[in-house]
Amino acid sequence: TSTGHLIIARAGHTATLLPNGHVLIAGGGGDLPVELYDPATGSFTYTGTTITARSYHFTAALLPNGKVLIAGGINGSGYLASAELYDPITGNFSATGNLITARAGHTGTLLPNGKVLIAGGETTGFNPYVFLASAELYQ
Repeated sequence: TSTGHLIIARAGHTATLLPNGHVLIAGGGGDLPVELYDPATGSFTYTGTTITARSYHFTAALLPNGKVLIAGGINGSGYLASAELYDPITGNFSATGNLITARAGHTGTLLPNGKVLIAGGETTGFNPYVFLASAELYQ
C-alpha cells in the first residue's frame, strides 16, 4: 500500500522506529535534512540536520535512553569515523565518541546490555576499498 512520499529522494539512508511510533529517516546523500514519518497520517516532516552529512552508515540504533546513535558512513570527504546522537524530544543532534575505524556499509546492533555492536563494512583502501572484519562497541 502506498503511503506518502519522502520530502527529498535519498539512497543509503537509515530508518529507525522511535518510541512514539514515528520513523526517523537520516542520511542518503549530501547534507540532507532529516525527516520524520508519521504512520498515523502518512506524512513526512523535517526534524533538523545531522552534524555531518553521511550515507551508507547503516547504523541508526535506538538506545535505551530513547536517543538514536548514527555512526560512520561516507560523504564527499571519504569514509567517516564520526558518530552523533539524535534526541527525539528536542529534534537535535549532538556529537558523541568517534568510531575507532572509519567505515561505511557496516551493521549496528543494540545488545541487551545497552551497548551497540558495530561490525564489518568497508573503508578506504587500494582497490578502491577494503572490507573490514573488525568490530567495536559503542557504550
